[in-house]
Amino acid sequence: MDNKREEIVKYHLSMGQEISNIELKEIMKKKEYILCAANHYDDGEKQIHGPKNIESGFVICGRRHHNCINIFAKMVGFPYDENGLKLMNTEEQGFLTNTDRFVSREEAAKIAFEYGQIKEETKRLFSEDLY
Repeated sequence: MDNKREEIVKYHLSMGQEISNIELKEIMKKKEYILCAANHYDDGEKQIHGPKNIESGFVICGRRHHNCINIFAKMVGFPYDENGLKLMNTEEQGFLTNTDRFVSREEAAKIAFEYGQIKEETKRLFSEDLY
């Protein structure tokens, strides 16, 4: 089983769902695209409803990355205390895709170009490149 198929099956099993071969084929045909900006913060806690490829921590989504940072600041309190600073230092800026994956700016650039969301190839994607 290739990585993508294995990832899809593992995700559905982790959610307590069975997946048929027909459903798996339909999911595999789905073209991945970028939905929105997202920041991942790793607090070490497992989350049930986060993006399927995130083992621990949480993801905050927004129109732009600064929207995600603003929500984070409201969640932990600003100015940050020692715990807030520690959590802030785990931040990874990326994007959420339609297949429920959190991806880095670099991977997002490839996905957005392949799907036609951006006209020119770039090494790192910024939300301003999309909309």
